[in-house]
Amino acid sequence: MTDKLQQSFKALADPSRREILLHLSKQDMTIKEVSEHFDMTRAAVKKHLTILQQGNLISIEKSGRERINSLKPEGLKTVTNWMAYFDSFWDQKLNNLQQAMTNYTQEKDQIKK
Repeated sequence: MTDKLQQSFKALADPSRREILLHLSKQDMTIKEVSEHFDMTRAAVKKHLTILQQGNLISIEKSGRERINSLKPEGLKTVTNWMAYFDSFWDQKLNNLQQAMTNYTQEKDQIKK
């Protein structure tokens, strides 16, 4: 696993950071605006935002004296691409379940005849 991907998973590991991402998915926000949604200090929010930035999940742009935080969807794409590899395991399990149900139904119908 690459260091960049490792940082993304670290960022996503915390529930507060995942909630911050949900807020930023709706609109860009300053640290103050993000802080208004949480019962924590602005310093704590700033630390969470820094970790999200290190995970390549948000960008932080200076605008005058403020820092505008924005969601970086391409950072989430890296994580979902890695996780998508495991979809094939579920696909096979679901296909096996569907086949078992089909066989069961066919056998049940044959017994009724």
